[in-house]
Amino acid sequence: MESNMPTRSKSKAKSSRKSNTVNPITRRSLISAGGASLLANQAVAQTSGSSKLRLSLACWNYDRTRPLMDGRVPVDGVDLTYLTLPVEEAFFRMLRHHEFDVAELSLSSYVLSLSSPNPPFIAIPVFPSRFFRHSCIYVSNQSGIREPKDLVGKRIGTPEYQMTAGVWIRGILSDQYQVPAQSASYFTGGEEEPGRDEKIALSLPLEFKVQPIPADKTLSQMLESGELDAFQTARAPSSFTNGSGKVRRLFENYPAVERDYYLKTKIFPIMHTIVIRRDVYAKYPWVVQSLYKAFVLAQREVYRELHETAALHYMLPWLLPHVEETEKLMGRDFWPYGLEPNMNTLTTFLRYSREQGLSKRQLNPRDLFAPESLESFKI
Repeated sequence: MESNMPTRSKSKAKSSRKSNTVNPITRRSLISAGGASLLANQAVAQTSGSSKLRLSLACWNYDRTRPLMDGRVPVDGVDLTYLTLPVEEAFFRMLRHHEFDVAELSLSSYVLSLSSPNPPFIAIPVFPSRFFRHSCIYVSNQSGIREPKDLVGKRIGTPEYQMTAGVWIRGILSDQYQVPAQSASYFTGGEEEPGRDEKIALSLPLEFKVQPIPADKTLSQMLESGELDAFQTARAPSSFTNGSGKVRRLFENYPAVERDYYLKTKIFPIMHTIVIRRDVYAKYPWVVQSLYKAFVLAQREVYRELHETAALHYMLPWLLPHVEETEKLMGRDFWPYGLEPNMNTLTTFLRYSREQGLSKRQLNPRDLFAPESLESFKI
């Protein structure tokens, strides 16, 4: 696995920019607070570097979080160590060993963690990963599967039954195509490496048929050989990307299917959120607002860059028309943070978690987040 050195963010004075995004922090208050925070961070850095709270953040290298990693956007009162880690590694280390003060985490895993007697994490309504997952259902050419209803009664692989991508896929298949989660058998394990286990122990109702694959096999191999009929995942399996022709997507015209899904539901599925260890939150509750403001300001940098015409920030030749098309379909703030713009999406996900035997009680979206992240001052 590639080794990534932690990056220490540097405090720099930088004016925040206006945006059309809508978040619990109002535009005016966030811009005022953001500008003040940049000056405050600069002053603190010049007088006493040790006066800041040192926090570690495990998160992948996203455009929307890169300003935190390179120090363009500081975090009020925090000396941030940003560890760039693949999501599987960050999730595993945070869930198993609570190694980081703050981390990107699977939404499903976080929801399940709230069922423990002493929940180890508290989230803020920041969503670094979102993804339409229609493209992530793969089928064996030996399976006879031609349309979603053909999945009923089939053997379906998934790396972990509780993984967020799988929860969304099963929920969408149930809601949109009348394929209940209970109608298939699920097989869990490593996609490309043998021996992957559920990161969180599950206790499912008997109507859900879930079992691990043999310890010496991988899901990708079993899909290619026809031992599995279908595969629901986040990463494209090598048995599909190798061009063997033995595996294909269920929805081959997935962009059109996903656009239709969005127009019908107004849901852009949330995959990951940002969590803080409870012990850190209990001792320093102020970090909730500091982190939330910083993530919002970092994202606004990217919204601005997407519209830059002097030179393209990203290696997509038709970036501008793609952005314009996305905004026409989904609005200017097409990747919203905060609770209110995401109520429908979060409510739907929490229903899926409960319906699929994962969550032990029906949660409300407000149950997920630190209350400090759900309101702000006004001038």
